[in-house]
Amino acid sequence: MRRRTYLQVAATLGAAGLAGCSASGAGNPDVVLPEPDREFDSSDLPYPAWGERLPDVTLPAPLADREVALRSVDRPQLLTFFYSHCNSVCPVLISALRNVQTHALNEGYGDEVAFHPTTFDPERDDADRLRTYGEEMNVDLAAGNWRFLRPASRGRAEEVVAEQFGVSFERTHPEEMEVYMFAHAALTLLVNADGYVERAYREKQPDPETMIADLETVRNG
Repeated sequence: MRRRTYLQVAATLGAAGLAGCSASGAGNPDVVLPEPDREFDSSDLPYPAWGERLPDVTLPAPLADREVALRSVDRPQLLTFFYSHCNSVCPVLISALRNVQTHALNEGYGDEVAFHPTTFDPERDDADRLRTYGEEMNVDLAAGNWRFLRPASRGRAEEVVAEQFGVSFERTHPEEMEVYMFAHAALTLLVNADGYVERAYREKQPDPETMIADLETVRNG
């Protein structure tokens, strides 16, 4: 499944921000959460959305020295897309997932959820960098439920993150900085154990409490 890439990030984010949740849970036997109250169908969106199956993607998890087939994860999972040199949106996205991980470990369901943040900057985000970044973000890398995923090349990152998941990213070169950065969209996905999207959070600051509540419903569904 190939998806359209965002060409107008801001415009798309604005449209997607209209979504909320309805009270009804009917409509799709593949998911537990009700269909979001929105003005368009999942098939109209450029990213995997409610009731749709994840793209059939396998990515390296360099800190675990293994690969992860996203459709084969046998428990609910949370995914987001980032690069570790980001100083704006990405730390917030990673912190939100980290907060959910902390809640899961403290409340005793850490082995019932997986976390798969995926970098779109494999040139800089190698295993050492990802380990350091995880420690800086206070992620429990030893818990066994958090895997940083890293496409093998810049081209593979484009193919997976932009084309398969519909998350646009464009390299920029700020005048005041010596390193390149990215302009990019924000997307966090809650996926059930069968590989179907339960929620697509489009906010740049997703609410961990909302994700924890949605995850609980999915875990118990």
